[in-house]
Amino acid sequence: MKKHLIALLTSLLLVTGCATSVTSDIMVDSEADATIKFSGYKTYTWLGSASILYDPAGKWEPPGFDADAEIKFLIDRELRARGMSEDLANPGLIVVFAAGIDMAAMREEIDPESHIAALQNVPEGAITVVLIDAATGFAVWAGLATGEIQENPEADVVKQRLDYAVSEMFKLLPE
Repeated sequence: MKKHLIALLTSLLLVTGCATSVTSDIMVDSEADATIKFSGYKTYTWLGSASILYDPAGKWEPPGFDADAEIKFLIDRELRARGMSEDLANPGLIVVFAAGIDMAAMREEIDPESHIAALQNVPEGAITVVLIDAATGFAVWAGLATGEIQENPEADVVKQRLDYAVSEMFKLLPE
């Protein structure tokens, strides 16, 4: 599990695809401890407060939009849909997420006319969600969503993209 978790987390910067719809560039993956029956977990709590990298220029997070709160809301929704409830006193799982943004990411693109390769700036981002068994302290599941960052997006587009990323990620959580 540890090797797979490390490989999953180091793939944060690997994004492929050209966006043709609002979510077509988003890729999800996960890794789970095969010995765990996730339907046995009924409660969870949050590990501290995770946050997204600060965006003082407002290039990827619309003004007035709190992406951290939205991601937490979406994760809560997915866990509750699986019959879990938040329990600070006696959690079965501890939940943590982190998001990273690389506004300077570059990718090689081939010019369709000249067929010459050139580097293009393609900002990328990733959300990682980790579920930790509260009794053992071991990570039992990690989900990852990666995608291209659109500069100056509308809040509804960001909401759609985050909803898609978190929903698709949790579809990979075993029963």
